[in-house]
Amino acid sequence: MSRRSSLVAVLGVLLMVTAACTNKKAVNPLANVGSKQPDKVLFDRAMDAMKHNRFDVARMTLQTLINTYPDSEFIARAKLAVGDSWYAEGGTASLAQAEQEYRDFETFFPNMPEAAEAQLKIANIQYQQMEKSDRDYTHARRAEDEYRNLIMQYPDNPKLVKEGKERLLEVQEVLADREFGIGKFYFYRMSYPASIARLKTLVEKYPLYSRADEALYLLGQNYEGQMTQMRARPTCVKTAPRAGCVPEQVKANMVEELTKQAAGAYSQIITRYPVMDRGDDAKKRLAALHQPIPRPTKAAVAQNRAEEESRRDSSPLDLAMSLVKKGPNVDLAAHVGEPTLVDPTPVAANQEALRTTREAMGIPAGEHGVSAEIVSGGVPAANDPAPRSDTATDSGPLFARQPTSAPDPNELKPSADATVLKPSGPPDPNELTPVAEAQNAVANSQPLPPPVQVNEIQQAQAAGTSTVASAGSSSLASDQDVSSSKKKKKKGLKKIMPF
Repeated sequence: MSRRSSLVAVLGVLLMVTAACTNKKAVNPLANVGSKQPDKVLFDRAMDAMKHNRFDVARMTLQTLINTYPDSEFIARAKLAVGDSWYAEGGTASLAQAEQEYRDFETFFPNMPEAAEAQLKIANIQYQQMEKSDRDYTHARRAEDEYRNLIMQYPDNPKLVKEGKERLLEVQEVLADREFGIGKFYFYRMSYPASIARLKTLVEKYPLYSRADEALYLLGQNYEGQMTQMRARPTCVKTAPRAGCVPEQVKANMVEELTKQAAGAYSQIITRYPVMDRGDDAKKRLAALHQPIPRPTKAAVAQNRAEEESRRDSSPLDLAMSLVKKGPNVDLAAHVGEPTLVDPTPVAANQEALRTTREAMGIPAGEHGVSAEIVSGGVPAANDPAPRSDTATDSGPLFARQPTSAPDPNELKPSADATVLKPSGPPDPNELTPVAEAQNAVANSQPLPPPVQVNEIQQAQAAGTSTVASAGSSSLASDQDVSSSKKKKKKGLKKIMPF
């Protein structure tokens, strides 16, 4: 019996020695890669420490693995795990250190599948630090840039790209709300060019904004405010000019151009956002401006309906918590559609005002209206004194150039017995005298009559054949389609300013 026991003990020792001497790799279930025993043990210890929130111990173990086994197959995962430890620890300083670790990982391992994961976590770090739209927007702007980098640099990772697009739509909702607040601020202070620049940039850059219809309606109100200011300015009269006056034709052109731009903003609400709340208000403003009211297509109604249904409704608890938490409420962000990946050219306030003025004056877009003055008299001689600003010129109406040489003998002069011809008959009653001309200019200073109102029925009758009308009506949405697609109304500005 004792002999059999000793034999079993010897066999056991031999098996243990054989297992210790083998060079077979052990599969690590955490990293899903094969590795030799020593670096595997270090990596497993680091993962266990992170699981129990001992982040300092995990980072120390991972750094030992990186420094001791530089050729290990765990190096890439170890470097990414260092960033994960800082990311899980939280806090401003830890998140900044995690971002740096993730950027180092992208630099050293750009072709690994985990590089897209590192880029997503960089964007999430900025997303977690976002503040409300009326506060510092630095982290929101950086989050937008990082999510765009993820989508454009790693298109072969559809799972992470989809998550990045959803987060990017939420970030752009916050940035768009900031632009809308600034545009509304300038509008209430009647700084219409500045407000127009902000709102036009907003609707071009963030078309999926939850209050895009409000932004377009406020844009139209800005143009109408400029129309009111233009009509209130005095009209120039030749006999009695006034400071700040505007010629009658220029005023009429400005009002017409501003009317077109306001109508364009209101029409865009109807054609692009027919399901949203400002559609009915836009139709009323177009009718007041005597402009045609467009009809949206069925595709536009379906698209806008899908955008509105994708927005989440905030619960009362969420609304109460949004008053005290630091981050913004992104429930109203759309979760369908493609986010904007390339910023359009921003609109400047001075360029917008200059463009409107040039279009009203009929100056083409390519010309700058620069005129040159031709100075007669040739080039002065070398010994002539330098010209002075108070020297009389030929074009000055108050100064006459004195002749410096003898009069020309060939100059024609009126004879001494020349008489001024006067009409022999009675005065013409249609002749414009200075007083009559002034009265006529004052009469013409009244605003032009509004154009004839145009509706859709008149347009359809003047369009032509019935086949064209039937073909167009098949793709246009009816009023019933639009009204049945509307959700409950959002709280907004129902009346911004009466015009």
